[in-house]
Amino acid sequence: MSILFHTLAFIVACFFLVFSGRHLIDSLSKISRFLNWKEFVVAFFLMALGVSLPNFFVGITSAFNKIPQLSLGDIIGGNIIDLSIVVGLAALVSRAGLTAASSTVQETAFFTVFIALLPLLLISDMTLSRFDGIILILAFIFYTFWLFSKKDRFTKIYGRIKEPKSFGFFLKNLGYFFGSFIVVLLSANLIVASAKFFASYFSLPLTAIGIFIIGLGNSLPEMFFSLQAARKGEDWLMLGDIMGGVIITATLVLGIVSLICPIKITNFSEIAIGRGFLALSAIFFLIFIRSGRKITKREGIFLVLIYIAFLTVEILF
Repeated sequence: MSILFHTLAFIVACFFLVFSGRHLIDSLSKISRFLNWKEFVVAFFLMALGVSLPNFFVGITSAFNKIPQLSLGDIIGGNIIDLSIVVGLAALVSRAGLTAASSTVQETAFFTVFIALLPLLLISDMTLSRFDGIILILAFIFYTFWLFSKKDRFTKIYGRIKEPKSFGFFLKNLGYFFGSFIVVLLSANLIVASAKFFASYFSLPLTAIGIFIIGLGNSLPEMFFSLQAARKGEDWLMLGDIMGGVIITATLVLGIVSLICPIKITNFSEIAIGRGFLALSAIFFLIFIRSGRKITKREGIFLVLIYIAFLTVEILF
């Protein structure tokens, strides 16, 4: 009975995730146009911070339960997914690849790769200490100040697209945004809860739960949001969400978790494969986004193959 219940819950949650993701992208795009904000900044602070909440709650819960390794696995797995299969699939469903001509996107790509790899460097001594957590939080603060340091990063002209400028229009779409956002989060949490049950039922190890199940479940909102944005040609929103999500989880979330309970790795082999593939995903993401200032469909296929290779290696070894 429990297996049937969790299976149905998983399917229903996936349906609502797709449905609410479509409305989320529409309302967010209209809000950013009304405020004349750059879609990248809106995506980073409204969407990326929001979809990082499941990672945050998983991290805080695991830290207070003295198993912060679960949060580390969640973030490593989630960031591999974001930089490989999510970006890859978005490039495939887009009209002509993901455009990344903006200097803000290009410069943030460097931040994203550096910050994605920073926790892996800090944990080389087998521990992510409280001091390491402070370094990660300071890295997040530095990026935030940089993002808002120039006005041209914060505003954008939307060409010939005209939207009503009434305050009622803004409140209406803000309501749609928060409503859709709540459904996305509830759906994602239900998916993670079901995945946890399956992991416990089939006796999967803690590292696998973090990297495969929780990491994948927490990445689903970003995945559906990114696919919707890519389909509509909203590359700013998609890239802002992905890079913002990677930066927030690898710095702010992991930093807070390590402040509560330092993360100690007793067996480095548990994260060795994830560590290697995260570095591989980040490096190729940077190479592709810098080459021609866009990620082509062919490059998208390569990123998807990286994730398939990661799954294959993790399962076999």
